[in-house]
Amino acid sequence: MFKEIPDLLSAEALRQLREIAAAAPFIDGRITNPHNTAKQNLQLHDQSAYQRSSQLLMQALMAHEDFRNFAMPVAVAPPMLTRYQPGMRYGAHADAAVIRLPTGPIRSDLSCTIFVNDPGNYEGGELTVHLGTRPVPFKGLAGSAIVYPSDTLHEVAPVTRGERLVAISFIQSRIADPFRREILYEMNEVAALEGLGMRPENYTRMRLLQERLLRYWTDKP
Repeated sequence: MFKEIPDLLSAEALRQLREIAAAAPFIDGRITNPHNTAKQNLQLHDQSAYQRSSQLLMQALMAHEDFRNFAMPVAVAPPMLTRYQPGMRYGAHADAAVIRLPTGPIRSDLSCTIFVNDPGNYEGGELTVHLGTRPVPFKGLAGSAIVYPSDTLHEVAPVTRGERLVAISFIQSRIADPFRREILYEMNEVAALEGLGMRPENYTRMRLLQERLLRYWTDKP
């Protein structure tokens, strides 16, 4: 299940992120995985710029109710700005199951791509997630994000013109099982949208079921 978030970043946050990206150095993205021949991009390589940009992005993620409701995050990797210039791509791959962070490892249940520049600024560069034999492309507007399962095969198509600027992050959910997470998310959405129209006793029963499932299924509070 995917979750598109059209309004993650404010205009001010986008301005600051673009300013940081314009002034900071980027290096070959394979520095974090030298043996990954599929990876052809650039990533931010300045600690101060990384801290400022990841803080802006993290604040936006955690402040967004729809992101929190969908991902049910218990840990989020600090988002990293990445740049794709003409000829760059990221071939089909699956994200690592465990992400090593200075604060300790996290399990990647969900991946998140945050679009920082406008899609009209570049050609190609679609994030393509493969569902069986069907490729599903995403090319979001600036300030939007897409959250998708980390265990799906996905790739970034070659950029043929301009520059693709995005941030990437990985999320450990308190509900590891995607089937259970989706059930809880849908139940929560129904409760939020229709709860006031239900008879109070039935709404209470539904809330009891939600909390029971969360209690029995969560693997980390």
